[in-house]
Amino acid sequence: MNAVYHPPTVESQAQEYWNDHESFRATESGEGEKFYCLAMFPYPSGRLHMGHVRCYTLADVIGRYHRLKGYNVMQPMGWDAFGLPAENAAIKNGIPPATWTKDNIAYMRGQMQRLGFGIDWSREFATCDPEYYHWEQWLFIKLYEKGLVYRKNAVVNWDPVDQTVLANEQVVDGRGWRSGAVVERREMAQWFLKITDYAEELLNELDKMTGWPESVKSMQRNWIGQSQGVEIDFAVNGRDDVLTVFTTRPDTLLGATYVAVAAEHPLAEAAAAVDAEVAAFVETCKQATTAEADLATMEKAGVATALTVKHPLTGADLPVWVANFVLMEYGSGAVMSVPGHDQRDWEFARKYDIPVVQVIAPEGDDDCDLEEAAFTEPGVLVNSGEFDGLTSAAAFDGIADALAAKSAGRRVTNYRLRDWGVSRQRYWGCPIPMIHCEHCGVVPVPEQDLPVVLPTEVQFEGVRSPLTTMESFLQVDCPECGAPARRETDTFDTFMESSWYYARFACPDANEPMVDDRVNFWAPVNHYVGGIEHAILHLLYARFYFKLMRDEGLVDADEPFTDLLMLGMVLQDGKKMSKSAGDAGDPQKLLDKYGADTVRTAMMMAAPPHQSFEWGEAQLEGALRFLKRLWSMVHEHAVGGLGGALNPAALGETAAEVRRKTHETIARADDDLGRRVQFNTVVSAVMELTNALSRFDPADDNERAVMTEGLRTALLVISPIAPHLTHVLWPMVGGEGALIEQGWPELDESALAQAVIEYVVQVNGKVRGKIEVPADAEQGVVLDLAKAADNVARHMDGKAVVKEIVVPNKLVNIVVR
Repeated sequence: MNAVYHPPTVESQAQEYWNDHESFRATESGEGEKFYCLAMFPYPSGRLHMGHVRCYTLADVIGRYHRLKGYNVMQPMGWDAFGLPAENAAIKNGIPPATWTKDNIAYMRGQMQRLGFGIDWSREFATCDPEYYHWEQWLFIKLYEKGLVYRKNAVVNWDPVDQTVLANEQVVDGRGWRSGAVVERREMAQWFLKITDYAEELLNELDKMTGWPESVKSMQRNWIGQSQGVEIDFAVNGRDDVLTVFTTRPDTLLGATYVAVAAEHPLAEAAAAVDAEVAAFVETCKQATTAEADLATMEKAGVATALTVKHPLTGADLPVWVANFVLMEYGSGAVMSVPGHDQRDWEFARKYDIPVVQVIAPEGDDDCDLEEAAFTEPGVLVNSGEFDGLTSAAAFDGIADALAAKSAGRRVTNYRLRDWGVSRQRYWGCPIPMIHCEHCGVVPVPEQDLPVVLPTEVQFEGVRSPLTTMESFLQVDCPECGAPARRETDTFDTFMESSWYYARFACPDANEPMVDDRVNFWAPVNHYVGGIEHAILHLLYARFYFKLMRDEGLVDADEPFTDLLMLGMVLQDGKKMSKSAGDAGDPQKLLDKYGADTVRTAMMMAAPPHQSFEWGEAQLEGALRFLKRLWSMVHEHAVGGLGGALNPAALGETAAEVRRKTHETIARADDDLGRRVQFNTVVSAVMELTNALSRFDPADDNERAVMTEGLRTALLVISPIAPHLTHVLWPMVGGEGALIEQGWPELDESALAQAVIEYVVQVNGKVRGKIEVPADAEQGVVLDLAKAADNVARHMDGKAVVKEIVVPNKLVNIVVR
């Protein structure tokens, strides 16, 4: 063995062994309980950045640790390959997105292999493979047949430059987040999945998901947004219409002085048709943001219409306003406005001189001055006729019952969650498998004609999807009547592909249907690893999609991910690191300079997984020094001999203390890797062990055996983090077989026993000394020895002892006065 650590040689040797022996190929017949470890698959943007390195190293450490613990581990990898960046690159560079994507995949796969990840590459696929999205189309049609897919006109954010629909979160100050163009509000036909049918289950299941961080579950609960309330019907005067609103505060109904509707509401459109002022305001609203964060801070504006509605309990006429803070896509697109008890309604009423009526009075000493602000807390009803004197809680029921008796309202459970709009007006995505026929309407593609393959040899003219003008793709016969028809040109939201890939990894070659019985062997994923930015949408859609698959009889479990690890960000100069962050954000040069194990170790040393941290090259230098030192220690010890069979009973005090450190490291690292999932402390534990070993000078063969045991332990414990170096060093410490085939080091509880224990001694909470006490000493002996210590006795001199506290094996605190 070379006395000098040379990473390229070491990494090549280890990876050659793993490849030749298919060390990471997972099978259902493998020994041990199954363990499915998965990191969120990447978008093939061109090359990995340090955020990727952190994510995939963390997942690899989890997988390799569980392999040591005897589990049958599967750790697959694939590519979330559809999406806008590939399309934009194609437009910019004049190459088809498929070519750009496949080139990037090849490069990034090479980077992952260079990092030594224990991935089963036999399961690899990209979501742009027809063999993958075939089954996405198949399930979509099954859901359509079950009524869980529908198409309707919806008001959307349209980017006129990128020629696509934007989510509310992608509209910034009224402009497209990528193009910067002024966004238009358009009504377009869109495809939707009925995620709202699963809202209650998605919410309730969170309580059972003990392996998920509470912060993520809280974000999902807020996004689903369950609320108990009442739907109230207001008859529209002079029309046959009924305006329905939802409220969680029916106790304030008697204080309603107007109703407000969205600019796209049918009543707003009717008013705009006969009133130029309303029409102009409606047109202005179509250019405005619909992001909730923006709505909360923007100035409230509106316009009165000539329409009125009848109050369902009092019969009073209330004016209908069109307001910019009401969104058509939320609820019914209309709200009842109670300016006395809702601050937004109060601000609007004061601005437009609309009456403000108090119907809730404080129960206690709360201030209530409607000249200054709305009173929004529950209280006691006033100015509410027969309901006067009721508490808000009692009035909820009383008014709900009164509305029900008049057939003008009903109790409902409402959700903030909206159905999932899955249409995108872009090319590089999975084609939606539907056909438009003039005679039959919209019909699904027959199952035998799936997949609808996306053409890959395309040319772009501007940013418009080439599918819209590609007659070879568009033209098709109607499967029902045989007449000429046209294919759907919208493609799926790319969240569709990332919502079920984890299930496909269990059986990537399954042909009928999208998964086979192997999915129930591997699913659910035992440990899912990814960035906190995916805490809501990706994870919510994946949970929903898994339930759709369950209800189709494809999977048995209810949830796709048992344990979830959400990572903090890798920062550079306080900002999230990315490809644009410079060379430090590109791992390739770091791999060339330091080697994979150094990069992996530095990344794991930097911080606990959930924390963000500032990345710097100094961390790499420290990790490299540690690995070089470990290499040298093993080399020097192997040259001097490994010693004989270890006899713990014959060890002296120093050797026994070194052995105790070895087994403390086993216990601590086992807990850190398994229960706590804190890998920075694993590195520090092994560093402490190697420090102890470096100070130890074995005097005989038995003590050399202690050193051998310590070095073997160091290699096994650090191997999930630095797998290449430990693979090559393992035979040097007498390890039989490859390290990848070994088990976790066995803990010897007897080695942890201490003859002498060190106590910290405090007087009045301040440290005044340390004492060494026999491990079996009684508490009285511990106290006597503590008080006898010189510095402790000095601080007790002439004072009365008030209290004596002994924390076993750790601390003595003497309180004096």
